Amino acid sequence: MFSSVSVAIKSLLILWLLFSFGCKDSQQGPGTTPPPSVTVIEVGKSNVKRSVTYNGRVEAVDAVELTARVQGFLLERLKSEGAQVEAGELLFVIEKDSYIAEVERVKGALEKLRGARRLAQIERDRRAKLVKTKAISQEQLDIAEANLIEVNGEITSQKAALRTAELNLSYTDVKAPISGKIGLSPYSVGDFVGPSSKALSTVVSQDPSYVTFPITQRELMTHSSAKTGITPEQIEVRVKMADGSYYQRIGKLDFIDVVADPTTDTLLVRAKFDNPDGVLVHQQLVNVELQEQNPRTEITVPQSAVQFDQQGRYVLLVDDENKVVVQRIEAGATIQGKVVIKNGLQEGQKVITLGVQKVRPGVVVNPNIASAE
Repeated sequence: MFSSVSVAIKSLLILWLLFSFGCKDSQQGPGTTPPPSVTVIEVGKSNVKRSVTYNGRVEAVDAVELTARVQGFLLERLKSEGAQVEAGELLFVIEKDSYIAEVERVKGALEKLRGARRLAQIERDRRAKLVKTKAISQEQLDIAEANLIEVNGEITSQKAALRTAELNLSYTDVKAPISGKIGLSPYSVGDFVGPSSKALSTVVSQDPSYVTFPITQRELMTHSSAKTGITPEQIEVRVKMADGSYYQRIGKLDFIDVVADPTTDTLLVRAKFDNPDGVLVHQQLVNVELQEQNPRTEITVPQSAVQFDQQGRYVLLVDDENKVVVQRIEAGATIQGKVVIKNGLQEGQKVITLGVQKVRPGVVVNPNIASAE
């Protein structure tokens, strides 16, 4: 009897202990789990410069191929490849002997014709006197005058031949038509060159330089002054080099082509840059960034805060009760990691930037406010 009572008491004690532990466990269950922590920023306005990037190419303002205008053996190369040259500076010399001889030959022929003209003039004057005394017929005077006219014509023709010969002689000196740097030459001294040969070299101007890039008709209309209120003079053009660095000088839009490329529906746009140090090289590929000169005040949020689903872009807000709320937005450009918000947000609202994956709409959270910067 006593043992039965003892067993019953022990059983009650065990049940009481189990119930007590169960109650404690239930008190520490889901109802008391601390809300998840998220990082939020208070929506505010920032000064932003809108920008858009294109693939571009550097082009020299002037790039001139040096072509031999007369044929002959190359006698001299007076400038090393890559050297700076000035307009009018002598660069190549082609053999001159045959061209000097041609000038002298034509000069001799011209002097001979001048002598013939003198005789023709004397004969014409003599016959003019004889006609007056009727010693000769008018026909003989007409013949003398015609001979004089013919000689004068030959002299005019020979003067033109002399000019041509002198020009050909001058072409044996190949001079720089512009100032710039001289490129590679495929010829060595002693090579035979001529008008049908490859170019002797190329002279490329450096300062200033152009950067050209294609822009679609749609983009041109989107960024037009009528829609944005921004004139070409208010746009800064920056060049991003191959290593990711920016060229130190700011360019300005210089020209928009008047004919579109029919295969791509793009227009060629040109910007002009000062290039005193020759950093920009003719035909170099670069990235071109168009940026507003004056910043605008816009509502922005970090790019990490903007989510996307089938209905479009949205952010998660934390309301006054610390509950998560979905807010649909109309997003604009992304500038340096920040998304411009055109519609959907107001200053002071709290947007979740970190911890988005841990929460869902309606959940209570513990917001930690971070700097909007």
